[in-house]
Amino acid sequence: MEIILKEDVQNLGYKDDVLTVKDGYGRNYLIPQKKAVLATPSAKKMLAEDLKQRAHKLAKIKADAEALAAKVNGLVLTIGTKASSNGKIFGSVTNIQVAEELKKAGFEVDRKAIVIKDAIKEVGSYKAQLKLHKEVSAEITLEIVAE
Repeated sequence: MEIILKEDVQNLGYKDDVLTVKDGYGRNYLIPQKKAVLATPSAKKMLAEDLKQRAHKLAKIKADAEALAAKVNGLVLTIGTKASSNGKIFGSVTNIQVAEELKKAGFEVDRKAIVIKDAIKEVGSYKAQLKLHKEVSAEITLEIVAE
């Protein structure tokens, strides 16, 4: 089944991508959730026209994402959290806390754009990736310290 995504779907694609998915996934999840529409010839023509009209706006969004990536790339954030004497954190550090620290540092990044590979459950140094645009990403270092 061929579909056109109406919004970004993690591990599948980005808005306005034309993809082929299994029939059940498209019919039972993506289309009822309004995350996608069927890729009929008329829908593809409308998509092409929309993309043509939005091309300069998308270029500006990508340029803004590249500028933010240049500023943020290699940034080291220090996050204080409650931890035991042997370095175990009570709970874990999540992308919400990382987004708050980025905001304090003067960078407005959506928490959904922050990808932390493994759960942060100990004091130490970790890497996080910021997916600022479908073609632009940046990497930051998180220093987790005990309060």
